[in-house]
Amino acid sequence: MRQITFKSLIFSLFFLISLSAQGSDVAKEKRWADQIVDALITGEAEWLPVGQHKVLAIYTESETQPAKGGVILLHGIGVHPDWPDVIHPLRTGLPEAGWATLSVQMPVLPNEATGKDYLPLMDEVAPRIEAAIRFLKQQGIDNIVIIAHSLGNSMAGYYLATHPDSPVRGYVGVSMTEIDNPFPLSPVAQAKKIRIPVLDVYGSQDLENVITTARQRKQGTGSNNYRQVVIEDANHFFSGKDEALMETVLAWLNATMVTNQ
Repeated sequence: MRQITFKSLIFSLFFLISLSAQGSDVAKEKRWADQIVDALITGEAEWLPVGQHKVLAIYTESETQPAKGGVILLHGIGVHPDWPDVIHPLRTGLPEAGWATLSVQMPVLPNEATGKDYLPLMDEVAPRIEAAIRFLKQQGIDNIVIIAHSLGNSMAGYYLATHPDSPVRGYVGVSMTEIDNPFPLSPVAQAKKIRIPVLDVYGSQDLENVITTARQRKQGTGSNNYRQVVIEDANHFFSGKDEALMETVLAWLNATMVTNQ
């Protein structure tokens, strides 16, 4: 038993060291990008300059002009900016209602990585979000909102909590997945430091740690304009509930973000 435990610990140590040293899995990002760009129907592939390389993003213009604003979409753990759950429906649906969207490839790790393993990648988050902000501003869009799903909320929350002067005006957290970790990854801890308007939306059949920490997020928020909405019968991926999610997000954007421009 001791030998197995020791080997397990050694494997975990080397795995974490590898993740820290390599940062985002660039090869995986390229594979995702090749698949997405070839199959893209709605929106245009954009390559955001981030440091010494470029990051894939998908820009979808508002169908009405001028746009009400621009939404930066941040996907969940290990996936991509056109993921079929949550991200694609919002990416393609919001422009029909006057909101341009820019869905950004965030740092990813191999499939076996857990949420905690993403801690060393937090330094890679801000440059990607700031590149997305610059892009939207170049399109003449200043009313900027971040919408994130699952682990994307750890990234969005960390950025907003550590960049209080960011031009981002609003934040929608879809299924804020709590990670048993100090401030950098925890939406509960991040909530205390975020001052802009926040919509916290999750499903009644969501992950247990999303549901059980909802009260903590609400009670500990630092925002004076915080709203929490539960969508009945929705799971973590909002399977079959895309329309309900869209209606909830759009109602909040139009009521909170358009009137506050």
